[in-house]
Amino acid sequence: MANIKSAIKRAKTNEERRAHNATIKSAMRSAIKRFEANVENKEVEAAKTSFNEAAKKIDKAVNKGIIHKNTAGRQKSRLAKKLSELSA
Repeated sequence: MANIKSAIKRAKTNEERRAHNATIKSAMRSAIKRFEANVENKEVEAAKTSFNEAAKKIDKAVNKGIIHKNTAGRQKSRLAKKLSELSA
């Protein structure tokens, strides 16, 4: 455990940020799973709305610096590909 006051504060802040980032990342993953479940069940309209929600969560994670923008682009591209295959 840290002895210096600033180090104690930094450790506390880091823990708070880690917990906050984890909630955002978890929400993003849940949105992706909901989309994939809709694709699996072949629910086109539900898949379209859940795709928009998942893309929004992914973009939010990028803006917060939780995931890299290339990772986000790759994930969104894969989801869009699944959606287009379902729609076709």
